[in-house]
Amino acid sequence: MDMFKNGLTRRSFLGLSGAAAAVAGMGLAGCGGGGDESKGSASAEGGKVGGGVITAGSAYTTTNFDPSSTSSALACGTNWHVVEGLYGLDFHDYSVFNELAAGDPEQVDDTTFEIALRKDAKFSTGDPVTADDVVESFNRSNAEGNIYVPMLAPIASVEKKDDTTVTVKTTVPNFSLLKERLAIVRVVPASSTKEEMTAKPVGSGPWMYESISDAAVDMVPNPEYNGDHAAKDEKLHYDILVDPTARVQAQQEGTTLVMEMVTADAVEQLEGAGCSIDTVDGFGTRFMMFNTKKAPWDNVKVRQAVMYALDYEKMIENAFAGLATAPTCYLPKSFTNYNEASTVYTHDVDKAKKLIEEAGITPGAVELCTTDNEQVVNMSTQVQQDLEALGFTVTLKERTSADTYADIDGGAEFDMLLAPGDPSCFGADPDLLMNWWYGDNAWMKTRARWNESAEWKQLTELMATALGQTGDEQQETWNKCFDLIAEQAVLYPVLQVKTATASWRDTANAEGVKIDGFKGIGTTGMSFIDCATVTE
Repeated sequence: MDMFKNGLTRRSFLGLSGAAAAVAGMGLAGCGGGGDESKGSASAEGGKVGGGVITAGSAYTTTNFDPSSTSSALACGTNWHVVEGLYGLDFHDYSVFNELAAGDPEQVDDTTFEIALRKDAKFSTGDPVTADDVVESFNRSNAEGNIYVPMLAPIASVEKKDDTTVTVKTTVPNFSLLKERLAIVRVVPASSTKEEMTAKPVGSGPWMYESISDAAVDMVPNPEYNGDHAAKDEKLHYDILVDPTARVQAQQEGTTLVMEMVTADAVEQLEGAGCSIDTVDGFGTRFMMFNTKKAPWDNVKVRQAVMYALDYEKMIENAFAGLATAPTCYLPKSFTNYNEASTVYTHDVDKAKKLIEEAGITPGAVELCTTDNEQVVNMSTQVQQDLEALGFTVTLKERTSADTYADIDGGAEFDMLLAPGDPSCFGADPDLLMNWWYGDNAWMKTRARWNESAEWKQLTELMATALGQTGDEQQETWNKCFDLIAEQAVLYPVLQVKTATASWRDTANAEGVKIDGFKGIGTTGMSFIDCATVTE
């Protein structure tokens, strides 16, 4: 499914305009937009629309819902419905739409933009949304050490012009991705404490949090919402079902209307029960990262040898039942800015052995670290076999993500890490996706330990150059980045994973309820903006 071929484009700061904006708006309002009619249930062919409970099975859990710092798949996904930014992303195609912004940024000069807030926007508490709230939310998201900082680097500051207008300064003249970057910053009341934001943030979106626990997240309509995507149901309920078997059972029985992260072996089972399955290409990766400060991984030829040694097709079949692809670029083929890299890794043992010989090293004992992600663990046995075919003796070390990164960040020695990652829940432009791992951050400093290399400096200079460009010129610079990332293989996708989501969309569940307007997305999380139950 080429979900980005007509989605994300190398647009100017003005974003979509004219007829294109109208089309994008129609796409987002597919289940009914704003206005009084969207706030209540209505009759429609096939049943009553709205007035029910949207139920969802979540594959993730978290204790941090703070919109200014969380990277949790669960929290990011639920916050989309509760906490608005100036702009929002439609995660079906990564187009941008107005949330708290009344319109597009008005350009004052090359690095200055003014953005007016939506008239009479209020938080669910009834307090008006002001420029002070926007400024404080940006400052929190951009605080030193925050994971959002590299993604927000092109924005120098957000300041108050008056109560309903903010002034945005950029570090890049005529910054072409301003709205996409501002969409990362979710706006909460300036008076919110860290504890409040972490436990149950307040927002101005169509939904508001009612309760959050280890077992469930419940949202109800925000009575103060005056935007274009009002909630049409009485409740949005997430069951926290981390265990895939429990998640499949709930979906098959119809306890949940939507289930995320459908395992490959459950696709036919759920289709047989009557569910619709969306399988979407996305940026979700299972990547290999090398400790470049430790021999022999400081040698690019050895890193390349490992990548050529891997049997990608066996991993796709055995660990993913076909729901993954071998990369030919840092970006998946379905992304607008994709360009095949100058180095494409295929299963080529002879080439891998030749690179080992050219590097002048003798393979010895190595440790392959993995997180406890089920797919990664399944992949690791194949990686172990493939590396042992090169002469390495491989020990597997499986730990939780938290423990793995705590050790590595603390300076522990390691050889290689096989792990999952997907920053596309924050956006899908190439600069953001490259900055997540290759920016001036912990990934390059304390993990891959590559930030002092000449090649990393070359890469970051190219990335900075691209930010000030547009059109074909920008694409050509990004292509150079893709080539360099592939050639160096410091942290590189082993597989790019398809995201499968199940829903009672075309067929009603046992209680005669289905969901209208829902489609799966290619990243973690579920989007219920403009969706509604239909009761037969």
